[in-house]
Amino acid sequence: MARPRKPLLSTDRIVATARALVDAEGLAAVSTRRLAAELGVSGPSLYNHFRTKDQILEAVADSVSAQVDLSMFEDGRNWRDALRDWAVSYRAALSEHPHIVPLLASGPGRRPAGLRLADAVFGAMVDAGWPPAHATSIGALMRYFVMGSAIGSFARGFVDDAAAYDPADYPHLGQAHLLAERRQKIDERAFETGLDALLDGLSLQYEKVADGGRR
Repeated sequence: MARPRKPLLSTDRIVATARALVDAEGLAAVSTRRLAAELGVSGPSLYNHFRTKDQILEAVADSVSAQVDLSMFEDGRNWRDALRDWAVSYRAALSEHPHIVPLLASGPGRRPAGLRLADAVFGAMVDAGWPPAHATSIGALMRYFVMGSAIGSFARGFVDDAAAYDPADYPHLGQAHLLAERRQKIDERAFETGLDALLDGLSLQYEKVADGGRR
């Protein structure tokens, strides 16, 4: 039997193609017509796998959540180290796919990988002795911080023209025109600084609440 000329359509192939479109052009680039053209199939064939475009985008979002490492919550690391390593992995996944972050920011909804992520973080914090209410707040806090760091670049917001920063108007921005070319290093250092500050603050809270039991 002759092999088909084109790969058979599958859920994974649809999601991978849609994810590539989102990465390259943003959420608005995805339509069933555009996606069918990229896949080399007729539009109606997509409906054998997804009923709507929104379902496709939900699957794309969940495929990014699935890239986040959760093993640190299962291998005996203390809660602080686990939370730090998870945040680094989480940011790395989102930084690879920044255009999908606005959809992820709406919460996990019914997405399986997103729910596994939330379950892993909450469960690990409670198991470490955090009261459930605090564990919930920690999960929310880390999500705000990581998503915010992944969705934009502080350094990229400055132009590389020294004339834009007249010392008469901005006496402290004499080096601001250099930030953009050093974007990756600056943004990564900012993330590390913020993450350490958050964890230091949580460690102080932990000393106060862990011995008080769950409430």
